[in-house]
Amino acid sequence: MPLAPKKKKDKEKSAKKATAAADVVDATRRTLLEGVGAEVAASFPGTTRLGGQIVAALYLSDEPRSMDALSFELERSKSNIFSNLRSLESAGIVEKRRAAGERHDVFALRGKYPDVIIGAYLARLRRVIADKKDLSRRGLEMLGDTKGEEADFLRGKLHDLARKYGRFGEVFEALVAPMDGPIDLEALLDKVPMDFIKTIGLFTRRNG
Repeated sequence: MPLAPKKKKDKEKSAKKATAAADVVDATRRTLLEGVGAEVAASFPGTTRLGGQIVAALYLSDEPRSMDALSFELERSKSNIFSNLRSLESAGIVEKRRAAGERHDVFALRGKYPDVIIGAYLARLRRVIADKKDLSRRGLEMLGDTKGEEADFLRGKLHDLARKYGRFGEVFEALVAPMDGPIDLEALLDKVPMDFIKTIGLFTRRNG
């Protein structure tokens, strides 16, 4: 029995609303994937925009995802997914898991997003500080007691670099305890007095 005109019209209207809502949700999801993709690619060498999209896909999932599932969702080859997963594992953002009795690995974020990204940022910054301190030390050792105007100039630059990175490293470690993994930035900021944050901001604006 055919539907009455009013019921048919209501049903069509409801279907259109459902389709429109689905389109909005899909567009929002794609926007998030692209945004996180650009963020991660710009911040972690060796990771492409696809790597960031993997992070977003794992964040939006309630459970770990297989490489096949990520490949299907993001419409990219498994080889591309694999290389980016390796890079994300190396950065400490993603971890590989395998449940007992399962034949294939699945992947998940090492912690909540964006806490896991903040932790990876800070771990990378800690490595940069250590590398520059080591670079300064090695440069000074190579110069030794070499005499001359150019040697003295270079020695001064290396001493200045070592001093700045040394001080920055001390402050950094005082504010952020050494740790490996996600960092709850909100909890960290809650422990820092607002007057201190305002003072740092004022100093930065004056000396920017």
